[in-house]
Amino acid sequence: MAIVDSKGRLFGKVSIIDFGAALVILLVVVGIFFFPGESGSVAQLNSTKPVEVDIIVRGLSLLEPDVLVNQLEETKKTNIVIRKQPYGQVDVKSVKILRRSVLVPQPDGSIKELPEITPNGQKIITAGNDNLIKIWDLKGNPFHTLKGHTQKVWDIAI
Repeated sequence: MAIVDSKGRLFGKVSIIDFGAALVILLVVVGIFFFPGESGSVAQLNSTKPVEVDIIVRGLSLLEPDVLVNQLEETKKTNIVIRKQPYGQVDVKSVKILRRSVLVPQPDGSIKELPEITPNGQKIITAGNDNLIKIWDLKGNPFHTLKGHTQKVWDIAI
């Protein structure tokens, strides 16, 4: 009796492909349990390493956003929730206020960030740290400036 027959079976019973798959699985199991390595394994819980993560919070509605920003800048710590589960306290390295914008896909596949546009599509409205709301035409020429705010303008609802 031949070791491999005409149909590719070992000793007429087991396919060579099945035997190769079983051998690969056996080698992986031996490698995991007998030679786990020193680093890179998810199952190693003996030490932790700090990582730096950028977090962008969008759509946060606050009555006084300055209070939140000042608190984060003073305490340099906050509690964080990830996927509805409390994670714990994290260190805050910096806080940056981002202006409201709209991400517009371009024909070449890139994305262009533009200021929010009025509902009729004829004007662009911007607001910021200068206590002003500015209305521009689509060519970038100033159309109108709304003055009189005593603090930074954080949000515009149209």
